[in-house]
Amino acid sequence: MSKLLLSKASLHKETHKLSVYRQYLPSLDLKRQQLIIERNRIVAEMAETERAIAVCERFVIENLPMLSNRNLDLSGLVKIAKVTIGEENIVGIQLPVITDVVLLIRPYSNYTYPHWVDHLVKELAAILRLKVALTVQRQRMEIMEKAVKRLTQKVNLFDKVLIPKASQNIRKIRIFLSDTERAGVVRAKITKQNRLLREL
Repeated sequence: MSKLLLSKASLHKETHKLSVYRQYLPSLDLKRQQLIIERNRIVAEMAETERAIAVCERFVIENLPMLSNRNLDLSGLVKIAKVTIGEENIVGIQLPVITDVVLLIRPYSNYTYPHWVDHLVKELAAILRLKVALTVQRQRMEIMEKAVKRLTQKVNLFDKVLIPKASQNIRKIRIFLSDTERAGVVRAKITKQNRLLREL
């Protein structure tokens, strides 16, 4: 780290830096607050998605006890064929967003499968869509957590390091310049007195 120069130019430079830091800090802090609000919204979305998955699973358990019948081949009845992910800009942060989920339902005959398989297919499709949504929400949450952490570090750097350091440097320079000016005035007075004494 370079040594602080105790000069008027250095004072001007430090004053300018302090002004820039103080101007930049509120916008940084506002962005951090917006990210925290967005993160909390994602947390609420995740909780809602998890609740919806639990509701679907409970419906299957309570209303389709026939699933315990091992004679029916229900494997691969509903599969995810394709998930299309786009991007969404939230307060300058790029977050993944689901644009499309394509499910593949294995063809089955209503004559060879019981009627309740239709309800099962509907619930399985809903659960798969919700699980895809939850996966993407978790990715969004991870990105948002990193962004909030990074921004909090920047805010702390400005608030707790850069601004106090610049203020301290300005104070040091002002004290030095004031002392130098005072010493100059004292020297001038002493020189004047010495000249007057010599003239007598």
